[in-house]
Amino acid sequence: MTTLPLVFDAPRRGLPPRHFADLDGAGRREALEELGLPAYRADQIARHYYGRFENDPAAMTDLPAAVRDSVAAALFPPLLTEVRQVSSDAGDTRKTLWRLHDGTLVESVLMRYREQRAGGVPRRGRVTLCVSSQAGCGMACPFCATGQGGLRRNLSAAEIVEQVVAAARTAAAGGFGEPLRLSNVVFMGMGEPLANLPRVLHALRQLIDAAPHGMGISRRAITVSTVGLVPGIDKLAAQDLDITLAVSLHAPDDGLRDTLVPVNQRWKVAEVLAAADAYAARTGRRYSIEYALIRDVNDQPERADLLGALLRDRLAHVNLIPLNPTPGSQWDASPKAVEREFVRRLQARSVPVTVRDTRGRDIDGACGQLAAAAAR
Repeated sequence: MTTLPLVFDAPRRGLPPRHFADLDGAGRREALEELGLPAYRADQIARHYYGRFENDPAAMTDLPAAVRDSVAAALFPPLLTEVRQVSSDAGDTRKTLWRLHDGTLVESVLMRYREQRAGGVPRRGRVTLCVSSQAGCGMACPFCATGQGGLRRNLSAAEIVEQVVAAARTAAAGGFGEPLRLSNVVFMGMGEPLANLPRVLHALRQLIDAAPHGMGISRRAITVSTVGLVPGIDKLAAQDLDITLAVSLHAPDDGLRDTLVPVNQRWKVAEVLAAADAYAARTGRRYSIEYALIRDVNDQPERADLLGALLRDRLAHVNLIPLNPTPGSQWDASPKAVEREFVRRLQARSVPVTVRDTRGRDIDGACGQLAAAAAR
């Protein structure tokens, strides 16, 4: 079991230099005026960055050549350096380990999900990025590699957006064998997004906003996951972003959840679900309940029944996650027969449920595993 403390406030370590994606529209225009450039150049640069996924002003050919170096120095410091990239699932899963300016390591995972039309005709499907919002995590969940590594610092808004821009560039350049559009972004990587809420919100607006001010990703295609920071859920509901909320529940009863998800010692299951219900009422959007099935821990029939009873009248969908065990961990995935029975019991109570498509088990695919391996 975990002995790490809960950490809600990130250590006060230096964020990276100011980046274009750290600024709002007014801030970008002001920054360019400080360089002696007209304000309209901000929209020109934004079209390159959000539309063409170009973060090197040297390639922005409609900028005067004489100012490209000064724009790069002032607004486009290098934030992410690729340390390692590994692939799995016949190339449809690509996990990248990034080194930040201070040597901190974070991960992102880019996944292509192929779909078929009626009659078995293949189509492009969707491309999803799992993005990190913190370096490490302070929520101390004992079965999570990131949680057991502790929290190092928050990511800046630009460090979050740069993960998305890099993924969109890879997809558009044919990283999966043909040019594809990044269609979905899930904040389910390293960190607790609602513990870094101001920067996550700024990043979200850049993902959602239409050109030239953002990437124009559908609100319905963006998911933010939380272990249950109730004040953060309430603040997110007040933003009019209408993105999908995912709650990492992992246990339907306070006794077990106090151990599996230590933040439950502050906000109990009933409080978390009430906040999620309020979010659903405010947005009209069904929320997701993330539930990692852990062998002989939270996968018993009676817990399936309790979860079903909790959710049957709620605007919620259960996403069962076969646990991806971390090296040396005492935790293991539930057997398939147990998983199927858990699904059956939820369906018997009219609770929508799916089992997540497991990706990247052979490449340290679980959150934090690749960074932990690199650190070792």
